[in-house]
Parts: sequence; C-alpha cells; structure tokens
Amino acid sequence: MKIYDFEVSTASGQTLQFKAFKNQPILIVNTATKCGLAPQFEGLEKLHQDYKEKGLVVLGFPCNQFAGQEPETNASMEEACKINHGVTFPLTEKIDVNGSGTHPIFKYLKQSLPGTLGKRIKWNFTKFLITPNGDPYKRYAPTTSPAKIEKDIKQLLNNAK
Repeated sequence: MKIYDFEVSTASGQTLQFKAFKNQPILIVNTATKCGLAPQFEGLEKLHQDYKEKGLVVLGFPCNQFAGQEPETNASMEEACKINHGVTFPLTEKIDVNGSGTHPIFKYLKQSLPGTLGKRIKWNFTKFLITPNGDPYKRYAPTTSPAKIEKDIKQLLNNAK
C-alpha cells in the first residue's frame, strides 16, 4: 500500500485524493487551533509558501483527541486558521489519529513510522514527511518546529530532480 491509495475529505467537504500528489514530497500534520503548539501553523505556512512551487504539499489534519484542543467545526476551524495564522495550505475535515476511529491514513503512517509511544500519536502537531515516491520518510515529534524539517524537505526536493 502507498500513500497514493488514500483519500480524505477537506474541511469544505471535497474529496482530496493523494494520487494527485505523485512525485511530490508531502508533509502531513495533525493540527489543533487551541493547542499551545498552534504557533507552528505559521512555520508550516512558511514551508508551504517557500516550497509549494518546487512541489511540496503541506496538509493539516485537524484532530480533537488531545484535551479538546480542536473544538471548532470544520468550517470555523478553516476560517480560524486563515485569520489567526495565515494558513493557506489545505486542511482536511476533523479526523481521529488514535483509537478505533483512526483515519486510515494515520493507521498507515503510524504502522510505517512508529514513534515514542509506538503506534500512537503522542499529541497535536506530530508530523510525517513522505518522499516524492510516496514512501513514509520521517516522523517528527510535536515539539519539532517546522523550521527544523526544512533541511529534510530540501533534500527530498533535490533528490526528486
């Protein structure tokens, strides 16, 4: 199974098929607007702006499983991210990243790249970088700033040429 086999609904209810991102590195992040790590939205947006023309895809997967830190509806969450953090990268509908309702893409990512808690997501803003070939490349802790991921993104973009 590859990342390209998955699809998800966007916050506005449209279907987003991962096969549209073939040959592009993808940065997948579980997000929450009320999290103490929410300032990372700005760093994620900077990566999006700096590298989207070179092929990087940044995708936010809002999740309300950690201390209820994503209380917004899909529509209001997308608006809050735009107004408060300048987010223009795509956001999906709210999903679960742990437990019986885990979205299939997070089941796949956790299986491929286990973290500190094994096959569980520790907290909001856990990040997964996918190679342009669709292979899970690296998992980053919630506290890893987007700026610290930039060197890995550059490497994947350079290797894709």
